[in-house]
Amino acid sequence: VDCIVVAHDEDHPMSYATHYDAALTGEIRAPNDGLAKMTLDERKVVARRACFSLKPGKVVNLGIGLPEGVAFVASEEGLLDYITLTTEPGVFGGLPASGRNFGPSINADAIVEMNQMFDYYDGGGLDMCFLGAAQISKEGDVNVSRMLKNKLTGPGGFLDISQNTKNICFMTTFTAKGLEVTVKNGKLTIKNEGLIRKFLPEVVETTFSGDEAVRRCQKVTYVTERAVFQRSAEHDRLELIEIAPGVDLQTDVLDQMDFEPVVSPYLSVMDSRIFSDEKMCLDMFGSLQDRVSYHEKEHALFLDLAAIAIDT
Repeated sequence: VDCIVVAHDEDHPMSYATHYDAALTGEIRAPNDGLAKMTLDERKVVARRACFSLKPGKVVNLGIGLPEGVAFVASEEGLLDYITLTTEPGVFGGLPASGRNFGPSINADAIVEMNQMFDYYDGGGLDMCFLGAAQISKEGDVNVSRMLKNKLTGPGGFLDISQNTKNICFMTTFTAKGLEVTVKNGKLTIKNEGLIRKFLPEVVETTFSGDEAVRRCQKVTYVTERAVFQRSAEHDRLELIEIAPGVDLQTDVLDQMDFEPVVSPYLSVMDSRIFSDEKMCLDMFGSLQDRVSYHEKEHALFLDLAAIAIDT
């Protein structure tokens, strides 16, 4: 230790934006129905599409930035009771705060030390994570640690989280700096394209390796406001699997990338509910029919009752 700074004010602000909030410390339980909803823009579109990956009973990490929107959409859709959201500072459950308040959660179930949370992450405790992405390469590599060659941003907890989670969802807008879109009537319209492209032949620095993810058998999805990609063992580069209704595949997607992805022969259109003001009414549980499978070789019927509670 080189220096100790003595702070005389005993009432320190608990975050950059909030001086004190008892709902963030766990002293009180606050109602969720009074929370402000996200504006339906490109950021909410990304968050809404990402929420389609949520499964009941799973433990999830949310990164800072676009992933924060997953918490708000999950709250709007009434899903918070069926999943456990976590953040790096040591919070389990509740509704993670966003923006300059990021870190604590409203109505958290448990608060632990940050080093204990990373022990949990490093031990494989997460089922899924939602992380941001500044640059994405043709192989699915992601850069979040160095935007300029002579300036290091650093990866933070990104490495621990991304290397120890089997299901990863990267979230980003397709372009940046000047992107303007209109989301209306179940469609997306690109009004003005961003000046900075996110999908590049190579990233400045590899913070996450697509090839290594394939070797580790990780499921990796890349969600943007107009397209969804995946990286799998079937191809040595990104595969385009979904596009938004209202966008042109060539002009709005392929022409805005600095490499050519694999276009899935089963390319589908993103769910139109994502692009409408109404609640999506997401169903994480699925029908009973989807939970039943018959294995003829073993002559056995399998019934998946994960996250199902039975009242008697």
